[in-house]
Amino acid sequence: MGLSASSPAAAGQSPNASKQYQTASPPSECPMHQEKMSGCPMHMKTPDHRTENADDVPAHQERAYEFVACPVKSGASQMKDDIDPSNMMPPPNQQPSPGQPFPLSTVREESSIPRAHSDKKWVYPSEQMFWNAMIRKGWRWKDDDITGEDMTNIIKIHNQNNEQAWKEILKWEALHAVECPCGPSLMRFGGKATEYSPRARIRSWMGYELPFDRHDWIVDRCGKEVRYVIDYYDGGAVDKNYQFTILDVRPAFDSLSAVWDRMKVAWWRWTS
Repeated sequence: MGLSASSPAAAGQSPNASKQYQTASPPSECPMHQEKMSGCPMHMKTPDHRTENADDVPAHQERAYEFVACPVKSGASQMKDDIDPSNMMPPPNQQPSPGQPFPLSTVREESSIPRAHSDKKWVYPSEQMFWNAMIRKGWRWKDDDITGEDMTNIIKIHNQNNEQAWKEILKWEALHAVECPCGPSLMRFGGKATEYSPRARIRSWMGYELPFDRHDWIVDRCGKEVRYVIDYYDGGAVDKNYQFTILDVRPAFDSLSAVWDRMKVAWWRWTS
């Protein structure tokens, strides 16, 4: 089950259908990229002034663009911008943890994944945020021999996994290019590492390994919520592009439309 196993576009879809979703507009926060975004009419706010649901978006996304690296910002300017004017302190999740053995970057990278009901994209956590998140979950750096370079590589692997997952989702969404010509956007996501999907359990009964992680991503298909299940399998050594995970991405059986999509793709694979 490689990446192609979750890719309907590889089994009969025209390349133009999926390519139209992958045209990324430049970020709007950096002075070097000040280009007005035209946006998609189907993703604009509705007449009742619908706004992005704050409950659907992690709090760290609200100020994320303050930490996205921009080539024309000096280090001093970046430090000044990091201060919260309400308490003259840097954001809590960007502070070094007690006893941290080495400094970590607070720079965040913008993804290619559009945020639902917004003209912005999702922004990945910094090395410092990732470290603090691991500490909150009970991990202690003294238990492992880890370096600052390791954290840099962990972030790159994390970001690459998410980019690859979104590409796989876009291949499925290409089946609905007519009903959603502007392309999908990501509403929210969640990890379910201990909740194995039925498909993963069936594979394990057949002698295959269980995934080491699982995510559910909720996608906005021009007003329709669609849930995708992503199983993460160990693919061996990390390659030069920081990829080692084998992803199994597919729409959940939450609707007849999703069932039909899965049936069509299964038929294409069987007959190709």
